[in-house]
Amino acid sequence: MASTWTTEQVLALAPDPASAKAGQGLASPRKWVTLGQDDKSAWGECQGSAKLPYQASIDLSEPAFKCTCPSRKFPCKHSLGLFLILAGQPAAVKTSAAPAWVGEWLSGRSQRAEKKAAKAERGPAPVDPVAQQKRAAEREATVASGLKDLDLWLRDIVRQGLASVQTRPERFWETTAARMVDAQAPGVARLVRQMSGIPATGKEWPDRLLGALGRLHLLREGFSRIDTLPTPVQADVRATIGWTKKQEELFGEKSGRDTWLIVGQRVEEEDRLRAQRAWLVGRDSGRAALLLSFSHLSQPRDASLVTGTTFEADLVFYPGAFPLRAVVKERHGTPGRVAGFKGYGNFTEAYAAYATALGANPWLERFPMALENVLPAPSGQSWILRDQSGNALPLVPRLECSWELLALGGGNSMTVFGEWDGEYLLPLSVWAEERFWAFNQSQNV
Repeated sequence: MASTWTTEQVLALAPDPASAKAGQGLASPRKWVTLGQDDKSAWGECQGSAKLPYQASIDLSEPAFKCTCPSRKFPCKHSLGLFLILAGQPAAVKTSAAPAWVGEWLSGRSQRAEKKAAKAERGPAPVDPVAQQKRAAEREATVASGLKDLDLWLRDIVRQGLASVQTRPERFWETTAARMVDAQAPGVARLVRQMSGIPATGKEWPDRLLGALGRLHLLREGFSRIDTLPTPVQADVRATIGWTKKQEELFGEKSGRDTWLIVGQRVEEEDRLRAQRAWLVGRDSGRAALLLSFSHLSQPRDASLVTGTTFEADLVFYPGAFPLRAVVKERHGTPGRVAGFKGYGNFTEAYAAYATALGANPWLERFPMALENVLPAPSGQSWILRDQSGNALPLVPRLECSWELLALGGGNSMTVFGEWDGEYLLPLSVWAEERFWAFNQSQNV
């Protein structure tokens, strides 16, 4: 089991650099009173400032963590230290029977998982269709009123000229965003806030702003005649507005089982809210999936999704014309390790796939893109990827991992996975020299 994870993958689970450093400080067997593992878990006791040693345990099936220390960080330094020993020095963690305190924790987790699976099998609880229809009608009216105000705001910008927004104060954008929140359209509010920074993005900002304005106008037009749209497009309109199905409602839908490769993750923090995106690729189906989760900064991030590992699971996709977002209905077996992944053979194929996706969902913000046989190279103040035909694809400006990306290939071609936003690619992982490498891409926005 220990060979499933690498040191780099374990450190990527740290909630912050300080925790990673502290965990590395505890990654020595001599600092632990006891260490042990079996086919399901690993555990250890580490003497800290308290009278009794802290008891740390890891459920290797996800992984999940538990520690008796008072730290509010998750995973804590003890959990990270234990996991680092298991990944880097597996011989130091002898195989034995799990102590009672580990067994009790695993039993509780198993019972909760069974209840969750049973609940998913039963599907959502029955609802009053009349009351549900009434609530939906009320929200549609509220959203429609907000989007009517948005239409006036968009027309004012176009009428006054795009250059006028450069002198607008922050409240010009924030007032409209707040109005969209009041109108129960949080997705629109987020798009408006994103637009506020476009005038500072270089000389081609008018083109970018006009594109953003056009997508908002298209969204408003789509919602105004939503009953006439195909069902998948209706779902995309509502999802972009911020009106999505609850996960419990999806569990009753048809699921697809595959062995899923976790090929990249991205964490963004804004206004004390954390958004975590995990990108998966089906080993057999080749299908891409996005697991999206939100949490308060005071809450632990989802540590069960380790980039560079694989797991067998049933996934249910949210409805849409180009379904990407999914939820895990049920896991099976134990995780494995990514042993390579496939991608587009050249940029022409990649652009064609992106065009197809954008044609289905014009509000698609990020497209998962894996590219085979590419080489990174500097280009002026920025970096690019080149395919075998010599074509170039731009990487995000000020890319922190640029030289690391160059070094990983050692001058040889590689497979790169990242998020494509229509203009730049943000690399999230690389398969090079028969090894998988993940980049820690976190951002405060």
